[in-house]
Amino acid sequence: MATRRGRLLQQQWLGLQALRLPLGGVGAAMGSDRFRRGPGSRATAFHAPGTQHALGEGPWARPCSHCPAWLDSMPAEVLLKILSYLDAAALLCVGCVNRRFYHLANDNLIWIRIYSSAFSPKRYNWRAGSVERTAGSMSLLSVEDREAGHWKREYVMKRMASLKAALAQVLKPVNLYTGLPEKTKEALRISGIGWVIILREKSGREHVLEHVDLFINESSVTISWYGKAWPCLATLSTLDLCGVMPVFMDWPSPPTKNGPRWCSLVAKYSLSDMTDSAVIGCDRFVRLFRLDPGLLVGLWKREEELAFVMANLHVSHLVERSALGSATVPYELPLRGTLSDDSPEYGLRGYQLHVDLHSGGAFCLCSTFCNLFTDTGCIENGHVKLVVIHFQNSVEHLPLVGEVGLCWRTDTVEGCVKSCSIMDVTLLDEYGKPFWCFSSPVCMRAPPGPRDSPHFTGPTSRIDYEDAAGAVHMELVRIEETEEYFIVSLVLRLSLAKINRWFGTHY
Repeated sequence: MATRRGRLLQQQWLGLQALRLPLGGVGAAMGSDRFRRGPGSRATAFHAPGTQHALGEGPWARPCSHCPAWLDSMPAEVLLKILSYLDAAALLCVGCVNRRFYHLANDNLIWIRIYSSAFSPKRYNWRAGSVERTAGSMSLLSVEDREAGHWKREYVMKRMASLKAALAQVLKPVNLYTGLPEKTKEALRISGIGWVIILREKSGREHVLEHVDLFINESSVTISWYGKAWPCLATLSTLDLCGVMPVFMDWPSPPTKNGPRWCSLVAKYSLSDMTDSAVIGCDRFVRLFRLDPGLLVGLWKREEELAFVMANLHVSHLVERSALGSATVPYELPLRGTLSDDSPEYGLRGYQLHVDLHSGGAFCLCSTFCNLFTDTGCIENGHVKLVVIHFQNSVEHLPLVGEVGLCWRTDTVEGCVKSCSIMDVTLLDEYGKPFWCFSSPVCMRAPPGPRDSPHFTGPTSRIDYEDAAGAVHMELVRIEETEEYFIVSLVLRLSLAKINRWFGTHY
């Protein structure tokens, strides 16, 4: 279909050139009596089959300045006729050429045909409500009463709505163990969602980079960008993490790589926040900076320039955040309706926690803790303390499997930063709904002061993470004999404001 359409457009273009060019010009066909040729006209306007055209030659070459047959000088009626043979994706691309083609590609007469062919009204048997339905379908023909581009927007929005409905069906099954959608990976595949980072210079110039590596596990997605064409770090001001999705997705067929895409802002970062306080680790090649939420930036130690960027996204509402926002405003999670409960401990019991520590596909911790609870006596400084692993109870202590390290790679070299990893936290409420979810790089640091341990002897370290919804504090002890880390304490501090807003309580 695309080949035939291209040939038809080529024939129309050559015919228009023949009609509009001076006699004997490029559009005159060889050996044809249909067009008159002047006595001095050349009969070699078209090269023989198999020959190559030099730059500026051939039937597609740009005419001279006095020749009116160049595409941009064509009348609007002719261009609209040509554009009427294009599909929706090609029309959107044509609209990006210049201002004139943007207005031509918004023509309602073209888009009403595309809209009607894609969403033709269904036929109904005659009954009481058929008159209203017929009147509604006839309103599609009121083209002149609509502003330019109306039917284009209607078509795009309806195609996006159909794709969202298909994704909602795929994401509907929920894993009863984790409380997260079971088919997130399949939803990402059929929707064609990818991720880009937009690096903005202080002058306003933008650099858009497609992701290079992608790793998906049950609770998070790790996305990496690296290469040799990074802009100078000193000229950059912000970094935007965006999800991109094809506008026209013929589900369930695989998405096309080229074509118009919908951009959804996931998070915005200020590169001026990369200070010494944001450093979480280093090796002999790079220094690692953590920018919340969940962004890891690696700088070459010798040059202080970008080496790679790694984003960590939790799968909770990942598809919605990557597809349903806009280029400037991120997707907002829907408000949860409050449930009434007469229990005085409502909102303080029945939690379930999933904690993963991993890097590069290797997991050193994957644990689940059920029936977590607290009481009103543990509320202090606007937070609720939820103890998961007690320091005094050695039965609850957990070992880490293998060495802790965060793996990274670029085009030229790769490495692993010790004592760093990716932490995925999924906290479910008593109804099994995700209450607090995040995925972020973390590091093990030495505690500010020594702590007495009656059970273990060895160096101690801690892992801390905090955001607006809560904080995680984990203490570890390294056993020198076995060279293992043991988690001897794990405490969550949940925001009291989030609990009240989530459950409708007034603590």
